[in-house]
Amino acid sequence: MSSVSINASQYNKTEVIPESKIILLWSFTVWLVVMNTTMFNVALPSVLEDLSLNSSTASWIVSGYSIVFAISTLTYSRLSDFIPISRLLLIGLSILGIASIVGFFSNEFIFLLLARVFQAAGAGAVPGLAMVLAGRYIPVSRRGKAMALISSAASLGFGLGPVIGGAITQYLGWNFLFLVTCFVLLFIPVFLKLLPKEDVRPVRFDTVGGVLTGLGVTGLLLFLSTFSYIILIFTIFVIFLMWKHVHKIDLPFIQPSLLRNTQYIKLLFIGFSAFVTHFATLFLMPIVLTEVFEKDAATVGLMIFPGAILSAIAAQFIGRLIDHYGNPPLMLGGNVFLIIATTLFGFLSTISPYFILITYMFMSTGFATLTSSISNEITRIVQTEEIGSGMGMVQLTQFFGGAFGVTITGVLLTLQKNYTPETIYRNIYLGLTALLVGALCIFVFYIKNKKKTEIQLS
Repeated sequence: MSSVSINASQYNKTEVIPESKIILLWSFTVWLVVMNTTMFNVALPSVLEDLSLNSSTASWIVSGYSIVFAISTLTYSRLSDFIPISRLLLIGLSILGIASIVGFFSNEFIFLLLARVFQAAGAGAVPGLAMVLAGRYIPVSRRGKAMALISSAASLGFGLGPVIGGAITQYLGWNFLFLVTCFVLLFIPVFLKLLPKEDVRPVRFDTVGGVLTGLGVTGLLLFLSTFSYIILIFTIFVIFLMWKHVHKIDLPFIQPSLLRNTQYIKLLFIGFSAFVTHFATLFLMPIVLTEVFEKDAATVGLMIFPGAILSAIAAQFIGRLIDHYGNPPLMLGGNVFLIIATTLFGFLSTISPYFILITYMFMSTGFATLTSSISNEITRIVQTEEIGSGMGMVQLTQFFGGAFGVTITGVLLTLQKNYTPETIYRNIYLGLTALLVGALCIFVFYIKNKKKTEIQLS
């Protein structure tokens, strides 16, 4: 299978883009979007009190955002095969900014929920299109650094979200959380000036496939939240219809060639395991620090902060290492770092809060390294015309992995409620370690098959 061209010849033969300016601005935008995803979680108790809601109703503020964000990420990435990136980003940022303004003035649940849903519909354009842009326009020799910077911005957003969200909610109120993402409106003119000029391809978009995919993803996420067998049966039926549909048309929403690419599927699983582990840890750390060590919310945020900052600082070094040594060594190193971190969490997390602080620094660095190298590797193994759909599937799978990690961790906490904290957290982290060891084995098979392919082509 041919690798992605290192230039944009399919789109504009003469255009040279200002890589450093675009990647820096896009990384900052990714940071805002990801932080918007996490910082609102800490505001839920205040929302419950201010709007007189019960917990099950308020949970839709989070789950509704998650569902729409997952679907819109794949949709924007797939549309980028037909519609210019600049136009899609304009639409996404406009929706996100306008929804943020509406959310700031919301004082009823229905308007708050709609604001969050439309925020997600716009925010989905940012992470997926970032990887498409890097894979399509940035040469292989510099692509690793660009993707590492974007991935680290996301990691920083995950880490800073609870810190900034808690501070804003405490001192200003949850409505002011919406003002943070209003800033994206200021970026639109700059993006339109810097982004490459592409032509619209006259292709009929697979609306039916997009709807079926959206229903399937929604069903899976709802099943993880409710464990309803009715929803599960409905979801399986929708996925079956989607599978039949994609084999009937020429340009389906999800390309069957990607699902038949075993090397691509292996990378999806490795990325999935990383997101399961990282999101489960971000969910568990505040619980351990609060229940075991009786730390307040501000202290919890400060103990997560060093790991988030470290991953951002390490971005430039990770990118240089990827560009110099290639993706496989960094994928191996990132996976090993995650295995070390989960093992340490399993045995040391209840001994001292400082063990948690130091261990998360290992995890955040390993997570940024692994996800950056996976994204870069995928742009090298898929066809140029599959980048949009391929990167969209990556984002969707990883986001689903994050939701899966949080949900399963919550279930395991409930099932082990009669055990001691040491036993509960050790069991969960050893389970995550087993998942990562499985991902490491998949990586070994990936490398063996890659070397075999290279020998056959030489």
